[in-house]
Amino acid sequence: MIKYLKKYRHMITILLAVAGIVLMVFYEVCDTSCSYLKGDIWGVDLKWVGSAYMLAIIGFAAFKQIPFVRVLLAAGLGVEVHLFAFQLQNDVYCPFCLAFAVMVMAAFIVNYNVPSAWHENRRKMWLYFLGEVDLPMLRLQKLPLLVVALLGHLVILFTFSGSVTPAYGEEVPPIPSLGKGSYEVTFFSDYFCPPCQRLDASLEPVIKELLAHGEVKITFIDVPFSRATPLYARYYLYAVQSGADVREILRIRSALFHAAQEKNIQSKELLVNYLKEQKISWKEHDEKPVLQMLNMIIKQNRINATPTCVIRYSPADAKKYIGTDEIWDGLTKLKAHIGTGEK
Repeated sequence: MIKYLKKYRHMITILLAVAGIVLMVFYEVCDTSCSYLKGDIWGVDLKWVGSAYMLAIIGFAAFKQIPFVRVLLAAGLGVEVHLFAFQLQNDVYCPFCLAFAVMVMAAFIVNYNVPSAWHENRRKMWLYFLGEVDLPMLRLQKLPLLVVALLGHLVILFTFSGSVTPAYGEEVPPIPSLGKGSYEVTFFSDYFCPPCQRLDASLEPVIKELLAHGEVKITFIDVPFSRATPLYARYYLYAVQSGADVREILRIRSALFHAAQEKNIQSKELLVNYLKEQKISWKEHDEKPVLQMLNMIIKQNRINATPTCVIRYSPADAKKYIGTDEIWDGLTKLKAHIGTGEK
């Protein structure tokens, strides 16, 4: 087995690196949910940095430059330690990021060699447990890969910027609610999130059913994952402030979803013109005082992906559902619990 790995380690490394790139691409276009766990290095999205990193590994592996592959992988281990600690600290985990880390670790293992320094001095085992590498062109012999990993960790420590909870800037209006009651259903979505659009388009029957029960309060909160979402959120609020019914509210939201995802409207002027075309009227108002409340709700519920639905049965009993399948399951359980159609 070991001989096989040594013989084909460059090919296996390439396959693992390709898998890492595929993970990052899938993360970018994933239509299950939109994650709010974000990070960048000097302003460059971590997904692109990861893809470039894997491309570099593929290049060195293709030319069988294994020493450079080991250096990159050792540095990657140091980086992944910091990124995992960031997720652990915030208790928010990205399956794509974790799978990418597994690809890095697997490639490191495939390219691992027992260091010769262990045979020369057992006291150096701790220093060389990650292995060693020779880089004659840099006049480096038996360089401990632990040093490289520590350098990678230090670089990401001082260059990485991450966030798990988005926040609105100023000029954000309040979010109106439908119905009243002890049961609260809050939908968190982003107009630029494809799964949110699909969910929103199919909500009308179940919302009407819940409201008919008479003890359910339903709220829509637009989470500013995308740069233009605050603009869309303002005009949604301007349009529904006069007490629009369920059908009209969902029509307005449908139009905004279409503007975001089909027309990719990013400016106020274009959005205003589009809403006029759709015969959607609005009245502007200043709702800055609710800014802190909106941010508090988002943070309080630890919203880091959309669509998310929080169903509160009582002040002490709230359940969070992420993704369309989970949300429908949660709504079904709520209907069964309250017995929709009965009061």
